[in-house]
Amino acid sequence: MLLLLALGVALASRSGCAQTPDLAEIQRAVDAFVRAHTATLPGRVEIGQGPVDPRLKLAPCESMEAFLPAGSRLWGNGTVGVRCLRPVKWSLFVPVQVRVWADVVVSARALTRGQTLVPSDLAVQTLDLTQLPQGAFTDPSPLAGKMVNTRIAGGMPLRPDMLRAATVILQGQAVRLVFTANGLNVSSEGRALGNAGVGEPVQVRTASGKVIKGIVQGPGVVEVH
Repeated sequence: MLLLLALGVALASRSGCAQTPDLAEIQRAVDAFVRAHTATLPGRVEIGQGPVDPRLKLAPCESMEAFLPAGSRLWGNGTVGVRCLRPVKWSLFVPVQVRVWADVVVSARALTRGQTLVPSDLAVQTLDLTQLPQGAFTDPSPLAGKMVNTRIAGGMPLRPDMLRAATVILQGQAVRLVFTANGLNVSSEGRALGNAGVGEPVQVRTASGKVIKGIVQGPGVVEVH
């Protein structure tokens, strides 16, 4: 049965003096709750919910509210609770489905490790984000120039772990170190101890022999805080 009752559900008396709450009202409460809490999600949101069992008998309720059970979230398949606050307390849980359709960047063709992306390597498809691993790209513009970390089949949604910044500093290359602290900038020279792209960390050996770590700001430039 799609509808799971909590232990505290109060059933109407056999005498029939208690009127069962309008089950459509319960469904409306669930729908309004889900829509309010998914309004800021990207793309087009589709909401569905399992039916409330029409055989269910509940005590009359003057005030009810929907809530999100602990451990549940409104992403993919989930559950929303509805509880009566007065005059009799009861609660039940309704299965819901949240689908989020948005533009997702996919590989336009098979990509090989070490390949540098060009715009023609990328395509955009409308996909359900709830069915994809977290972090899928939705904008292709910043991906051109990135390097591929692993073999990628055509039509695969692209994620950050599949790509890296293009290498702009090579191991052994002379680099300019920029030290930034308290609003002051001081420069010195050093040699990179590894390859790195913009925004990536790299170790540098200074002229005095000390090894320090900084963040690549551009070709031949490493910033140290």
